[in-house]
Amino acid sequence: MNIVSWNVNGIRAIQKRGFLKWVQETQPDVLALQETKVNDDTLPDDLRDIAGYESRFSYASTRKGYSGVALYSRVSGSTPVVPRSVEASFGAQEFDDEGRHLIADFGEFILANVYFPNGRSSPERLDYKMRYYERFLKFARELVADGKNLVICGDFNTAHREIDLARPRENSKTSGFLPEERAWMDELIDAGFADTFRMFNDSANQYSWWSQRSGARARNVGWRLDYFFVNAGFQHKVTAAPIFSDVTGSDHCPVAVQLSL
Repeated sequence: MNIVSWNVNGIRAIQKRGFLKWVQETQPDVLALQETKVNDDTLPDDLRDIAGYESRFSYASTRKGYSGVALYSRVSGSTPVVPRSVEASFGAQEFDDEGRHLIADFGEFILANVYFPNGRSSPERLDYKMRYYERFLKFARELVADGKNLVICGDFNTAHREIDLARPRENSKTSGFLPEERAWMDELIDAGFADTFRMFNDSANQYSWWSQRSGARARNVGWRLDYFFVNAGFQHKVTAAPIFSDVTGSDHCPVAVQLSL
């Protein structure tokens, strides 16, 4: 099974840059999108109903055109990939209003598609981000303790280690690379979750987001903000976890995990 995650920075914007063609050429089994920036009444029909896919969306209820995630699952072919259920909550109402997550049960595993908050705009948003992190980790631990396998994907809005961004020293006091944010990533790993990309690749200069200023992408001055994590008991199912840095259209690029099921 091939699962692809991509922060598209506006699904209608990326539609104009060849998104539908890319989906049909790539044919992921599951496609998890973040930062869709739409609501039900602004979502074009050809993005709601992509040929060969079933779609689910979570929208921000408090602010139109903000945040939002989507999940497409392949229904065409001889082996459709259809979730048993999809929920837009992980059990904490204060974190459900911004449309930041979809939790899909695929039987052998639960997929959490998450657009974690950005903490740069204010101390209040950083506090919100850290509280969101903690509540999500509680949810993840409880699922695994209940005997479930969990795949977590999305834009984490944090670079974990110095190797995960081009300029760690210059950004040591910037949200996205603060000690407390990185410590939460450590806590996630200590809880038994593996960073799938680092299972196969421990090289530097591997990024998934680049600022749109100063030609950062062309110079590969970036951050690795987009991840797949799996619980330890499911780690043996992971066969690859690439970053598709050559795919353009957003300030992020897609990342993926391939599972042997």
